[in-house]
Amino acid sequence: MIASQLIVDLLPPLKPSETFGKALLWMSEFKVGHLPVVDKNNFLGIVSEEDILDSSLSDVTFQSNIIQLNSVFIYEYQHIFEVMRKMSEFQLTVMPILNRNDEYLGCTTLSHLMTVASNTTSIKESGGVIVLRVNSKDYSLAEISQIVESNNARILSSYITSSDDTSEIDVTIKLNKKELGAILQTFQRYDYKVIETYQKDDDFDELKNRFDNLMNLLDL
Repeated sequence: MIASQLIVDLLPPLKPSETFGKALLWMSEFKVGHLPVVDKNNFLGIVSEEDILDSSLSDVTFQSNIIQLNSVFIYEYQHIFEVMRKMSEFQLTVMPILNRNDEYLGCTTLSHLMTVASNTTSIKESGGVIVLRVNSKDYSLAEISQIVESNNARILSSYITSSDDTSEIDVTIKLNKKELGAILQTFQRYDYKVIETYQKDDDFDELKNRFDNLMNLLDL
């Protein structure tokens, strides 16, 4: 999935003639902490709630140039993973999307991105979850897939988390079956370190509750 497919139509951009007060009103209404400022199709930057929270400036417009707008954006052809990376890096709740001519097309929101990501990464699919810890130089998704498939299962999705202070990475895999006993034994035979597993209904109820709570927080 690419950025152009993530555009949220209901979130309007601010015009340079809009006031800071109107920007805060829209942020509250649409439950976001950022909004793009656009002059016709010309993207001028992103304004954050923190930039304009001073109530004494509520009548000031963006044409005054008294604040510096953030120029972060994504191009329409870039992958959803790049959108997620950039939103995380700059801690944005909104990501402007431009075409190849640097014209503003629209934007996506953090809550919409989380909803899309949950569907594309099979979070809602029934199955088991295994978290493995491996040395980064020994990581092989092909070998992990082979172990899973040798036990008549398949990987629905996977992702990697890492830390700067260690050479180890955590590999999380979502499988299409909940019965993980034989798969876990095979991983142990191959000297894989299993950190966490989720296979019982109670486990998935907890995971679903965590995901629902996260989505509720994003909607505050």
